[in-house]
Amino acid sequence: MPGKRTDVISWDEFFMRAAVAASLRSKDPNTQVGACIADTNHRILSVGYNGTPRGLEDDEFPWGTAENPLYDKHNYVIHAEANAILNYRGSLKDMDGATVYVTLFPCHECAKTLVQAGIGEVVYLDDKYDGTEDNLISKNILDRCGVSWRQMSLAAE
Repeated sequence: MPGKRTDVISWDEFFMRAAVAASLRSKDPNTQVGACIADTNHRILSVGYNGTPRGLEDDEFPWGTAENPLYDKHNYVIHAEANAILNYRGSLKDMDGATVYVTLFPCHECAKTLVQAGIGEVVYLDDKYDGTEDNLISKNILDRCGVSWRQMSLAAE
């Protein structure tokens, strides 16, 4: 009898691939972000992606960045991390110590939301805003609140 497979992907890779899959639902033409929240028992609690609120039609949505706040996507999009928390239908106490896998390092608003939800670790793929004021505030929030964070990469196909 042959032995079991040993070339399986890690839990980190499994959950990050779920976050990547969620990002594929984003209609944003510039930045597609996905998030997957997993508990300490390797169970997916929720997923989310950056998109418009329920009831706001994607086809009528201003996807650009504009001087006029009415036409700037940043004023309409719910970030992937917040969406993952809002999509969860269980008790928020289930998120205590959970890990969020996100394709882009969280902004400072999402960092506050993740801390408040009880997330214990942030694992991310990309930190394209590294060193910006928002990024430094986000990292400061996570550090001061005892939420660890680390970058990972996905194995090539």
